[in-house]
Amino acid sequence: MDNRTTTLLAVSILAGTLTTVSCGVNQPSKFQMSFLPPAPRTAAAALEITEPPALSPNVYLQDLPFLNSPLGPPRRSRADGFVQRADQAFQRGKKFYQANDTANARTEFDHAIDLMLEASELNPTDRQDYEKHLEEMVDSIHRFDLVGLGASASVEEAGFEKAPLEDILNMTFPVDPKLKDRVREQVAATVSQLPLQVTDPVLGYIHFFEGRGRKTLEAGMERSGRYRPMIQRILDEEGVPQELIHLAQAESGFVPRVVSRKAAGGMWQFLTWRGQQYGLLQTRYTDDRMDPEKATRAAAHHLHDLYNEFGDWYLAIAAYNCGPGVVERAVERTGYADFWELRNRGELPIETTNYVPIILAMTIMEKNAAEYGLTGFSMNPPTEYDTIEMTAPTSLTLIADLTQAPVSELLELNPAVLKNIAPEGYALHVPKGSGNELMATLQMVPAEHRTAWRIHRVASGETLAWIGKEYGMTTTVLIAANKLDKGEAVEGDRLIIPAVLRADPPVRHAPAHVASTHRVAVRHASSAAKNKRPAPARTAHQGPAILTHTASR
Repeated sequence: MDNRTTTLLAVSILAGTLTTVSCGVNQPSKFQMSFLPPAPRTAAAALEITEPPALSPNVYLQDLPFLNSPLGPPRRSRADGFVQRADQAFQRGKKFYQANDTANARTEFDHAIDLMLEASELNPTDRQDYEKHLEEMVDSIHRFDLVGLGASASVEEAGFEKAPLEDILNMTFPVDPKLKDRVREQVAATVSQLPLQVTDPVLGYIHFFEGRGRKTLEAGMERSGRYRPMIQRILDEEGVPQELIHLAQAESGFVPRVVSRKAAGGMWQFLTWRGQQYGLLQTRYTDDRMDPEKATRAAAHHLHDLYNEFGDWYLAIAAYNCGPGVVERAVERTGYADFWELRNRGELPIETTNYVPIILAMTIMEKNAAEYGLTGFSMNPPTEYDTIEMTAPTSLTLIADLTQAPVSELLELNPAVLKNIAPEGYALHVPKGSGNELMATLQMVPAEHRTAWRIHRVASGETLAWIGKEYGMTTTVLIAANKLDKGEAVEGDRLIIPAVLRADPPVRHAPAHVASTHRVAVRHASSAAKNKRPAPARTAHQGPAILTHTASR
């Protein structure tokens, strides 16, 4: 055999080897099945591979340049560049913060999170390292936010509430031995899209909700009537088990304006950056996390994505609570893609280990309501409303004037509105049946004056002098503003009240510069290519936040 033939044979053997290696890459997803722990190595097996066999150099392969040349350092991806720029923006924010320049500090912190979200879209080289880095950055900014960027004050001004179940996530409860057989019989006869499993932690929470937690459970079930039809519709549309409505009960008790210690907000408790991944926008005047329908849609998308990743609803629920990165690392450390195994091994945060049993306990009890005495109350009626789009920034006080509805009712219909102003482009909810008339009567007030001017409906016995005194203006001003021929008010008339304009800048729901910053909604790596959502707005860290979220919501 001559040298040429030998060389060709060697290359053929090498090509066959590479082909064999490449064929072994397509392995089943690690989250689609539970793994057994790796088999222990015996001492004999360890001795067998202590020293690799010596190989004789092959002179024929030395002429192949691609085998001898070094691979060189790995190429940095575009995502890595975004992460580096995010770190730089974060450091600039810290310097501004230390100089007491909170406005610029917030701008830089927001920019840092924006860049990290862009990096996620571009698939970082090391996804785990990226997730950890992002979580640490969010936590750091949150600490700055609470101490010096005004978050606590803004929450108090906006009237946010605390989650009813927040304090029990770190608690465990005794198991009533009488419960076990009874609950197992109930579960065996229960139809459920969500698999139901009876364990001691589940029994412990059933025992709690039967006793001192009963009022909390009933109050949440009563409030759920306001949003239940909407939530059930969206869960069905998104292919998510109907039983996961109980996540909203555990998170917020169906209260839209709930904020937790970790700055998660709304009925479904989204952290700012996680909400942005699913199209929940934030501006000075609005926070979509507080909008029940928008937040429900985002939560259903997120849960569906988590199930696609883990292939198990219990792991998806756990990841919703503590973040997918935490669950991924727990599975990788142990080799088990099973919630109860991870719980027993102490691989998940304590809040998460109790979160799943709480959901199961509430599900079992509601599906067997009569046996738990949960039939003696009625749910609140579903919330109904008309929706109109604001063509200019508009005060809710003006909307109240025109609809004869109190501002408190408008705020209840629009929990995402933070500062009594509905921005331009905002889809405002108004009392059912009032939408068409409101659109017509709004035209009475010039668009540029709708944040300050009022409309007054003249009641019996009211005079222009009395009305002017009520609003702090002269009769002459009222006559001129309303072009009245006679200096008198007629019962039933609507009068324009030209109040002094405030100095607030123009408000828009989704500024153009925000939309251009995020061209594509960011998703977790496992589902980044699916179900694209609207572009997220800038990060706005507004307020301490209801469940304790260990990693990221």
